[in-house]
Parts: sequence; structure tokens; C-alpha cells
Amino acid sequence: MTAQWDCLLKNAGTWVGSFTRLSPMGEIWADTPSTVILQPSADQKLMRQEIHKRPADGPPQDTVLEYRTLNRSVLFFENGAFSQGSIQWGPFSEFGAELGLIAEHHRLRLVQLFDKTQQLGSLTLIREHLEGTEPSARSPLTIEDLLGTWQGEAVTLYPDWSPSETMTTQLTVARSGDTLTQTLSMGVGQPTIASSGTIQGDRILFETGPQAVQVLLLPDGASSTCPTHIQPRQPLFLEVGWLLAPNLRQRMIRRYNDQGGWASLTLVTEHRT
Repeated sequence: MTAQWDCLLKNAGTWVGSFTRLSPMGEIWADTPSTVILQPSADQKLMRQEIHKRPADGPPQDTVLEYRTLNRSVLFFENGAFSQGSIQWGPFSEFGAELGLIAEHHRLRLVQLFDKTQQLGSLTLIREHLEGTEPSARSPLTIEDLLGTWQGEAVTLYPDWSPSETMTTQLTVARSGDTLTQTLSMGVGQPTIASSGTIQGDRILFETGPQAVQVLLLPDGASSTCPTHIQPRQPLFLEVGWLLAPNLRQRMIRRYNDQGGWASLTLVTEHRT
């Protein structure tokens, strides 16, 4: 836990940005300016978190939290990237997770929430920069930003504290008309996973598997990947992507097994060749 706490400390500071609430199809519902302060105590054994939101059509929303330990629903990577969310999915329950990436003085966080009918209910995209630095000038993600072959490294953490794993990855993305194809290989000797989806504007819909999965192209080089509807007794994953530079991308994947239990968390850093 000490190592995990040290990774949390990588997020210390005052983060200025906004919470952008989106429909399941990626339409912007609301954009709320925000300030998030993560202030460790002098001995760095307590974290004070202040969340200040300033909606245009309502009163200020302020939340203050203090904690000395991390709960079982969250895992951190060495660079400060993290995910927190549901440990278990079950029918007739709300379900979701936050996936947070960090790069120098920027953070990008995505919350994906499913309602009690197992449908994707809403998304929240949180874009932040450290106070005193410039906000991101990244453009919204496009299909063309994704095309090509990406070589990467994937680090996987496990909520049961099993040893982490690191492996190489290769993702090839190609377009033919309104069809996008993806070919993914992870590690040596592992089977290649191929899939194809239909491009619908800023949305790519994959319907060839046991449950439909959509990719939404979002502002600030971000992407959201998740099921549109959760099917019982099927494994699932929630993913955020972030195009940091034209040929540099990060992705974080939170996986659940066929019993609905949180199984792993993976951070992929990949370069287009």
C-alpha cells in the first residue's frame, strides 16, 4: 500500500479544468468549470482533496475529503495514472468507473456510468492542468489520428495484489470506407485479436462480438471505449485513450470477468511506427 500511496502523491497539486458531461452518444450535455486540490499533509500520510465546481446555472458545489488509506476499488500506476470504480457488476445495480491519465502538467479523466437497466447512461470527461500552466491545446480526436501501426508496452496491475505484468503490444488500425478494422497482439505467443466496426461520425460501433462496443472520439485527443449495454455472464472492459502527440498515445483498460468481478487494470503506452 505504501507504493500505491506514493503513486497517489504524483497527483498532488491544484488542478484547474472542467467536468464535461456527455450523452452515451458523445453529445455534450453540460460543461462545468472546476478546481481540484490534492494537498498532502506535511508528513505525506494524509491526503486532503477539495473539489470545487462552478455550474453556470446553479450554486457552487464544494466537496472536501480526507483519507489516509486507499480502498480496494482503486489502483495507481507509477506515473500517477489510476482507476477507481465498481469492484463488482451485477444486474439491476448502477455500475461504472473512472479512468485517469496523467502527462506532465495535464490530467485527463473519464467516468463511464451504466444505469440499473445495464445501459450506458452517461460519460463525464474531465480535462485539467496544474494551476499556473497552460491548458491543453489538443484537438478533438479523429479517425485519421488512429490509423497505422502502434507499438507499445502494457503494464497490468491486479486488485488482488498479484505481481504486475509487463508485455509488448502491437495494434494496427485501418480504414476502408465506413469500416474500421483493428488487429491487436499482446505478448509473445498470444493469439491475435481482430475486430471491425462501423464508422458513424465521431462514433465507431463494433457489433461482431457477444456485446456491442462503441468508441467515441472526444475533445482533447480523448476516446471512450465501452459496451453500449452490458450482457450478463460476459467479460467486459472499460477504456480511455489519450493522443498525447501525433505518434504517441496512452490507453487504460479496466477489465471485468464473466462473473462481473474486477479482474485487472492495464496501462498501454504506444508509439505509431
